[in-house]
Amino acid sequence: MYLFKEGVGYSVEYLNLRHMKKAGLSIPPEFQGKMDEGLMKKTREYESEKTRFSFVSSLFGNIVAISFIFGGLLDVYNSWIMSLSLPFMVSGWLFFILLSYMNEILSIPFSLYHTFHIENKYGFNTMTFRLWISDFLKSLILSTVIVSLVLFSGLWLVQWSPYHWWFWVWVFLFLFSIFMMYLSPYLIEPLFNKFSPIEDESLKGMIMAITEKAGIHVSRILRIDASKRSRHTNAYFTGIGKTKRIVLYDTLLEGMSHSEILTVLAHEIGHWKRHHLLKTMVILEAASLAALYLCSRLIQSNFLTRLFHISEATLFAKMVLLAFLGGIIAFPLKPLMSSLMRKHEREADKASYELTKDGESMVSAFVKLSNENLSNLNPHPLYVTLHYSHPPILERIRSIRNMGSKER
Repeated sequence: MYLFKEGVGYSVEYLNLRHMKKAGLSIPPEFQGKMDEGLMKKTREYESEKTRFSFVSSLFGNIVAISFIFGGLLDVYNSWIMSLSLPFMVSGWLFFILLSYMNEILSIPFSLYHTFHIENKYGFNTMTFRLWISDFLKSLILSTVIVSLVLFSGLWLVQWSPYHWWFWVWVFLFLFSIFMMYLSPYLIEPLFNKFSPIEDESLKGMIMAITEKAGIHVSRILRIDASKRSRHTNAYFTGIGKTKRIVLYDTLLEGMSHSEILTVLAHEIGHWKRHHLLKTMVILEAASLAALYLCSRLIQSNFLTRLFHISEATLFAKMVLLAFLGGIIAFPLKPLMSSLMRKHEREADKASYELTKDGESMVSAFVKLSNENLSNLNPHPLYVTLHYSHPPILERIRSIRNMGSKER
């Protein structure tokens, strides 16, 4: 089943490349006058190189996973941890933290190649090697602290409530995720980027007007120095409750007109107005609760450790095996989740149009974002079904123009 899942993924990647090449360098009507053949060729080459890189990195990851699970390395590693005769919570922490470090180490060559070869080649990367090292070390320290806190808390709950730990772990993870949403804008995000107030008073006034029209109170509107790492553009809401704030990439501010920036922000406001974050959280939390319950039932037996020939039937080894199997089981659900995300994006586009009544600026913003990010204009439908969290850009543009036609 694992090989079947991966085979489907690789086949869809291949179909996507063929579909894009079949479309050739023909420019869609929506991009006439805003894109030339040179940019279209660059877009196709960027997509092709990303796909080849994804294939190689995925293949490497699969070889490592298969070797670890089926090649006996998990059994050796699990037995070594148990031979140390450490307390339960310390053993569990060491088991998982060392695995996370190994994963980070193995990912380093791929991260460097992606950043300093692919992104550099196509003009996106602005990060220095020194900054990459700084980000890596900060991320490593931060993840160690957060993962350690989660591990020790979760393992303590397992000891405290051996039969109902699945519920208490779910409660803890839910509350912890809410806490991190409050904490992240003030403690974590500033570790990596500099945030400063928007200096353009005219734009600031227009943003405040549209947020008030939408019924949203935003504590701050900030500019992020994203250009020191990449030329990709974006805008987003961060925080919840009183910590809500709007963050605009400096690349977005420099490359778009005020009206275009407003439509991008209105799209993000649309997500908030339609309660997309809340709806997604409800689905994910319900799924995680069900998954933890099923895990607790499977962990009570030694079926998995016998099936995979693990000498010591530890909770830690069972959790690794469950995570491996969970990826296979969840694969058929991925298109459903992607479909829900695309539905949310369509609703946010509609909300943006209703707020701004400026379909042409929305289209212009989408065209600029697509061109600047070298987005594939001709993705294969199966690839969209499996991977796209947003509708294809041409579909979004046509939908917006259709809204304007209906209103007129």
